[in-house]
Amino acid sequence: MPLSEQEQRLLDEMERHLMRNDADVVSAPRDGRTLSYRNIVYGTILVLLGLGGLIVGVSQQLIVVGVIGFVVMLGGVLLAVTPGRGPGRMRVEPDRPAKPQSSSSFMDRMNDRWDKRQGER
Repeated sequence: MPLSEQEQRLLDEMERHLMRNDADVVSAPRDGRTLSYRNIVYGTILVLLGLGGLIVGVSQQLIVVGVIGFVVMLGGVLLAVTPGRGPGRMRVEPDRPAKPQSSSSFMDRMNDRWDKRQGER
């Protein structure tokens, strides 16, 4: 079920606030580079193929096949954790400049909104 427009705006606001104020919780991309889902998928496939090769090499006592399987697994892990380089990657940037902090915390405002919304029902 898709989110309503109000719920989507609230979720976006919460995400922007989290990215702006809780940098230690949410790791910011290094140099604007983030992990690529394509690299993760290809890396996972390589790890599984390498694991299969390693198992075949050990079970058939073919040392060369086992070593090649291990190297393929290692390459898959390295590929999966390599950040993407293309300009098409998602970057986290706030839509507007940060407002000065109000006296109440973000969670207090969310609780107030929730209470107001529950009172309307």
